[in-house]
Amino acid sequence: MDNILFLVLQIGNLEDFYHFHHSKTFKRSTLSSRGPHTFLRMDPQVKWLQQQKVKRRVKRQVRSDPQTLYFNDPIWSNMWYMHCGDKNSRCRSEMNVQAAWKRGYTGKNVVVTILDDGIERNHPDLAPNYDSYASYDVNGNDYDPSPRYDASNENKHGTRCAGEVAASANNSYCIVGIAYNAKIGGIRMLDGDVTDVVEAKSLGIRPNYIDIYSASWGPDDDGKTVDGPGRLAKQAFEYGIKKGRQGLGSIFVWASGNGGREGDYCSCDGYTNSIYTISVSSTTENGYKPWYLEECASTLATTYSSGAFYERKIVTTDLRQRCTDGHTGTSVSAPMVAGIIALALEANSQLTWRDVQHLLVKTSRPAHLKANDWKVNGAGHKVSHLYGFGLVDAEAIVLEAKKWRAVPSQHVCIATSDKRPRSIPIVQVLRTTALTNACADHSDQRVVHLEHVVVRISISHPRRGDLQIHLISPSGTKSQLLAKRLLDFSNEGFTNWEFMTVHCWGEKAEGEWTLEIQDLPSQVRNPEKQGKLKEWTLILYGTAEHPYHTFSSHQSRSRMLELSVPEPEPPKAAGPSMQAEIPEDEEDYTGVCHPECGDKGCDGPNADQCLNCVHFSLGSAKTGRKCVSECPLGYFGDKAARRCRRCHKGCETCSSRSPTHCLSCRRGFYHHQEMSTCVTVCPAGFYADESQKHCLKCHPSCKKCTDEPEKCSICKEGFSLARGSCIPDCEPGTYFDSELIQCTECHSTCRTCVGPSKEECIHCAKNFYFQDWKCVPACSEGYYPEEMPGFPHKVCRRCDDSCLSCEGSSRNCSRCKAGFMQLGTSCISNLTCSNADETFCEMVKSNRLCERKLFIQFCCRTCLLAG
Repeated sequence: MDNILFLVLQIGNLEDFYHFHHSKTFKRSTLSSRGPHTFLRMDPQVKWLQQQKVKRRVKRQVRSDPQTLYFNDPIWSNMWYMHCGDKNSRCRSEMNVQAAWKRGYTGKNVVVTILDDGIERNHPDLAPNYDSYASYDVNGNDYDPSPRYDASNENKHGTRCAGEVAASANNSYCIVGIAYNAKIGGIRMLDGDVTDVVEAKSLGIRPNYIDIYSASWGPDDDGKTVDGPGRLAKQAFEYGIKKGRQGLGSIFVWASGNGGREGDYCSCDGYTNSIYTISVSSTTENGYKPWYLEECASTLATTYSSGAFYERKIVTTDLRQRCTDGHTGTSVSAPMVAGIIALALEANSQLTWRDVQHLLVKTSRPAHLKANDWKVNGAGHKVSHLYGFGLVDAEAIVLEAKKWRAVPSQHVCIATSDKRPRSIPIVQVLRTTALTNACADHSDQRVVHLEHVVVRISISHPRRGDLQIHLISPSGTKSQLLAKRLLDFSNEGFTNWEFMTVHCWGEKAEGEWTLEIQDLPSQVRNPEKQGKLKEWTLILYGTAEHPYHTFSSHQSRSRMLELSVPEPEPPKAAGPSMQAEIPEDEEDYTGVCHPECGDKGCDGPNADQCLNCVHFSLGSAKTGRKCVSECPLGYFGDKAARRCRRCHKGCETCSSRSPTHCLSCRRGFYHHQEMSTCVTVCPAGFYADESQKHCLKCHPSCKKCTDEPEKCSICKEGFSLARGSCIPDCEPGTYFDSELIQCTECHSTCRTCVGPSKEECIHCAKNFYFQDWKCVPACSEGYYPEEMPGFPHKVCRRCDDSCLSCEGSSRNCSRCKAGFMQLGTSCISNLTCSNADETFCEMVKSNRLCERKLFIQFCCRTCLLAG
């Protein structure tokens, strides 16, 4: 019975083809079954036999992309700038935001704040990501950045910008923000008088907490204003890039301006014209120049925004918990780029403020943006005065950020300062040149590879708007620093105004620079009144080393040993014939070996031909080995094996492979001396010393500190924060004496205090009252005691100015001061208390009508007399 085959069925309509089943076949076996049924092959009546195998077959339906993103936010489908390249889409080039999301980057752990007129923090699309610690009301001097509401909804701007950055996803409300998992805050600073102090405070709020500041405002875009940050705001920018984000630098994103219709030029805006800001332009969904766009050489990148009346605008969150499809202008573009930078910071939190600008230069692309002035600069970058380096690409920037290594330190070179006055001829071009070696004689200032270039200039002129200025680099790149502005009638000219260009990014700095100034009168002017170039200074910003190849060439000659391992030769095919390939007459090498070769000799004169080493062998069998006297950076010498072994990631020098045996660290890491490790962020209880790149221990009382051991931000249990220091929590009746460094008794009248005198009480001792910052046994004349919520004692309140003494409240007078008469519990001035008619008033008093208000007004004096 074990070998019985069961006939199952004829196979369809096929004649003489049958299906048999054997009970002992293992259906899930990975091997072909063998057994007595194979005897069927020997049967002369069987012409063909095949054991059946299970075959994989798939349904040829169109599968949905497993990475397709789904959002239930009702206006998601209307966010056309997220769906470029789809069928029927008029925008052909993607900003690739969805592609960045698919790679897992949504802005997590990144904090963005909007500098504007406030944000609606309870908006359903903003509330999930709202961060109160990244918010402040500079106008109202409180911590609530909510906008001021009015009938015109004037203060809607900040809420709209915030939605573009971090509107929550999949909450069935409005839209999806570009960085929909980022934290969003708001600084309310535009709804009031904007002063240098207001701007400086706004730019400097929590720079070690906020990563990105987005601003969609500036001076008037009226085609005639020349204005920028004041001294305090400039200081705030500089502090932010030097100290913000624990020394990596705050990131300031700025809208380039909406004065295109007025012929404005954004180089006259000192905010977008700053090296510290990322100036962002706009293009329409069709890739055309919008009517509001301002051109200038400081623009770095571009996003989509609104255009002509028939082109779509941007959808976002709106005031009063609504949504809008009407957001417009370059105000849109700054928060969009802020959101994309948030994705990049999630990919690499160690990016510096300059790294971010380099990433935008490298990854933005001209795409289909239409402009007549696209040019390729001397470093191969395509750039335009309309769009900077082109349309931002979110996927490209996160991919580049993930593998990014910090660029070398910034060098600043004042290349030339020419103070020779020159007249500016009408119509003709005034040219002045400067030949510079880019500070090659000063290693700490030398600039080889350019980033920003600034021309600081002073010009007197009868009509400033007639001027246009160009700068030509040694590579031949021509930047327009200023264009004619027809509405600028000012005769003030320019005084030490800084024009900035990014069009020379990546070029070599050394060589001849040319400044061109042309006066093109737009209306009849007195030809005798010429303009004058008073002075100009060329300032070069950049690096001495190549910003992108520094690490592949290992930064300095001290690291050349790491690169000296020879490239492996292609492997040769093994086989019997290999022996025959060796020439019969080949002899052993008998020459002098390299000094690093050991006692076993060598096959040639070089260090990579040693049979063993005197000191250390560097490399591997795969990449090739060579003998060295000492191991290069990133390696340590294993003396027992005479091998250079690689240190743990982050270690520049080490004593073993262990992560706790680092002696010094690579760029971007801090050396934790107590643990001998290299870390990107110092742990709690330690702070980052930027000069030495060490993690140093905070004061024992500090849980966290910054910059200095005793500059505490969070205290350990049993301590309280006071003016940046952690002081012990003293028992009631004592205070911490910073000179004696101990808890000392308060004054006898104090229950708690901040110092030894009776004027330094916080709360009073039992049976004492708090009056004018002192604790007293009884309230003085002219005061009355009152209970205060939260206080263990009563507080002495001042009586009304007319009362000599009072009880229960300030106006419940028991005695009046001189010159006042008592009327019930009130004291009334004698000057206001008189009679209308004596006879009439005597009658009022005798008939007991004084209690009535009407009569007491006419007979004040008589009614108040005793008797």
